[in-house]
Amino acid sequence: MALAAEKNGCKTMVGFNRRFIPLLQQVKTMVEARGPVIQCMSTFHKNTPNALYYDGVIDVLTCDAVHAVDALRWLGGGEVKAVASDINSFYSERENSFNALVKFTSGASGYLCTNWAVGGRIHIFEMHARAISAYINPDAGGRAVIHTPEGTTEITTEEAAGANETYKTYGFYAESRHFVDCIQQDQQPLTCFEDAVKTMELVTTIYRNRIDP
Repeated sequence: MALAAEKNGCKTMVGFNRRFIPLLQQVKTMVEARGPVIQCMSTFHKNTPNALYYDGVIDVLTCDAVHAVDALRWLGGGEVKAVASDINSFYSERENSFNALVKFTSGASGYLCTNWAVGGRIHIFEMHARAISAYINPDAGGRAVIHTPEGTTEITTEEAAGANETYKTYGFYAESRHFVDCIQQDQQPLTCFEDAVKTMELVTTIYRNRIDP
């Protein structure tokens, strides 16, 4: 699909909405203003150990936890250089826990932490750069806590979005706006098919590079 789109000059976009969450965008800008990201983490947990997506024809990492994978790529700010992963099946016949250490060409270390057999929905991101650390929960009612030598700052999801509606705080409005703007301005969207292929390649690499085959 990516090759066909490129051949025919198509504008394409995949719904990786985490990149468009106002809170994540604002905090990423704040962190990178101090310097390049040197460490980041993408955590996504649920309590559905036997989750079936589309009657089981697609796996957890490719279908749902892929949002955490794509967000990690975005936060890491570079191409993937190396990967080591640990994949498990907890309380299920299906693999439902995916953890990976990702080294980016930017020099940053990225950590993927997902588990579908734990306490419930937990969705947290970390970003670290020179003299700054940010811990972000972008879900409804969540907030970012940013630590610097000057002190601690907190920003809520609603403050960053300037709204209370979930479709705005969780990035759905912004991603749709981005797609329309790109069409009008004849630009390729941030999460075009070509870029999404890189996220899917990282999923494949996570499966391939297990520390415990």
